[in-house]
Amino acid sequence: MKKRFAYLISFFVALVLIFLVQKPFFMLYNSAASSDVSWTDYFKVMYHGLSLDAATAGYLVALPFLAVLVSVWFKRFPLRAVLVGYYALISLLMAIIFVVDMGLYPFWKFKLDASIFLYMDSPKNALASVSVGFVLLRVLVMILLAGLTAWGLYKLTPSHLPATTKKLSGTAGLLVLGGLLFIVIRGGVTESTSNIGQVYFCNNEFLNHSAVNPDFSLLSSMGKSQDFASEFNFFDEEKRAALFDGLYPTTDGDSIIQVLNTKRPNILIILMEGFGGAFVEPLGGLPDVTPHFNRLSKEGVFFTNCYANSFRTDRGTVCTFSGYLGLPTASVMKIPAKSRTLPAIAEGLSKAGYKTDFLYGGDINFTNMKSYLLSTGYQRLTANTDFSLAEQTSNAWGVNDDITFEYLYNQLRNRKEEGPWHTAFLTLSSHEPFEVPYHRLEDKIPNAFAYTDECLGKFIDRLKQTPAWKDLLVICLPDHGFYYPREGSNAMPRFYHIPLLWLGGAVKQPMQVDKIMNQTDLAATLLGQLGLEHTAFTFSRNVLGSDYKYPFAFYSFNNGFSFRDSTGVTVFDNNSGSILFDEPEADESRLDKGKAILQTVYDDLGNR
Repeated sequence: MKKRFAYLISFFVALVLIFLVQKPFFMLYNSAASSDVSWTDYFKVMYHGLSLDAATAGYLVALPFLAVLVSVWFKRFPLRAVLVGYYALISLLMAIIFVVDMGLYPFWKFKLDASIFLYMDSPKNALASVSVGFVLLRVLVMILLAGLTAWGLYKLTPSHLPATTKKLSGTAGLLVLGGLLFIVIRGGVTESTSNIGQVYFCNNEFLNHSAVNPDFSLLSSMGKSQDFASEFNFFDEEKRAALFDGLYPTTDGDSIIQVLNTKRPNILIILMEGFGGAFVEPLGGLPDVTPHFNRLSKEGVFFTNCYANSFRTDRGTVCTFSGYLGLPTASVMKIPAKSRTLPAIAEGLSKAGYKTDFLYGGDINFTNMKSYLLSTGYQRLTANTDFSLAEQTSNAWGVNDDITFEYLYNQLRNRKEEGPWHTAFLTLSSHEPFEVPYHRLEDKIPNAFAYTDECLGKFIDRLKQTPAWKDLLVICLPDHGFYYPREGSNAMPRFYHIPLLWLGGAVKQPMQVDKIMNQTDLAATLLGQLGLEHTAFTFSRNVLGSDYKYPFAFYSFNNGFSFRDSTGVTVFDNNSGSILFDEPEADESRLDKGKAILQTVYDDLGNR
């Protein structure tokens, strides 16, 4: 059995070493992109990329593992003969992926992914910009690398595995090893699974890309590749454009209502997990769940007719910070090749001289959040691993809100940076299983939201007593709404109705804004107040601006959407192709506008 274990471990280690060695070659080949890279960055790239290298190696070890498991039950199992074809195949694929990724990066500026297959049906056009010699040299390198890799793996493999009399114990031991292999492939035992974002470690995009295993990047993106532009083609292009025209103004416009007393406030955005209007009494929600938020809503600019754009944190985070519409069939955050092309609040503020950082008490690798945040302008991230083990396990999802609010308070109180700053904070305690260290309400779901409200109220009241409050704008809104009480359809507007509140010393005076709007409108509205350009936010509108002449809200749920304006609301299910809800009466205009928006955002994503 020792020979079997030794072979599998050495095979795994050999693959990891191959992937590690590829990284400095990738960096050296793309030296033009790495002009500001020091020699220590090479080691950082290899270290941070190790987890994806191990996960990829784990996938490739799966077949040899099965062969070894079978060998326990046969005499003198011919392992080399069984696996020689497999070695040739994976060696060739590894060589091709490595060389193609290395060669295409100077042109694409992102890691190899499934978009390469879009060019496979026209190889002549794809190769039109390179010479024959360019292609031949790289083909020769592929053959050489594939040959060396296959030969090395072949020599590493025992020609035969001897029979064993301890078949049951041997099988059990291998299954334990298989369990460990599964954990490596999965990326650990936390909520997140292996993803591109877990190897991102800095704000240098080239270094982050260098750390990504190209084999993993290609394979993972293949499972997510969709021809988005071909989906939801309700109308011909002329009619789509006519219906969409004017819904999202393309100019910056003037902010005709100025709610801030400074053009460069420090900005804190608190994205509250699931904190929908169902629990906020001023929005018609349950009484006495959020007394602190209810009180604070009278002290700032309270947007009373705001609607979330989607129904999950990964989607709502993108809607909030990139002003990009939620999709009913996909999560943009999970597709780094797309998410990195989006505009973002942090990116706009960074260009204006802001220092940016993001705080989350959970696993920031979950749903590729880390790669999204770093690629859209956040310069520093703080997550669960920055807290003690006891704090990390205080909630099923990570660090409880009272702890992270305390961390945030100390951070802001002691901040000494020169120039303006922007911090974003995502809470997590108001999430299933709703177990929190707070017991004011009997029903544990409202009680969890009451707990976050308690943390928020205490935080704001303490912050008011510090010098930081004077120039501070605090923006509170949820990532999405919440289906409570669980009655009727969860696609109804009341479950997407959310609070949006601007507080702080930077706010001129309390006021209420009753215009119908979306969560995505935060980006353009905020940047408009600061006098910063926001034309890149295609689906975000400055609701305090001169161009906001047709207030409406659009949101999506699981393969469906809703459109709401002053005439009423229409909810449409794409699966059945039928209207679920029309109030106060059927209106084909609302339905057509919603379809045009959905078709347009999918066209936009397909072209990114």
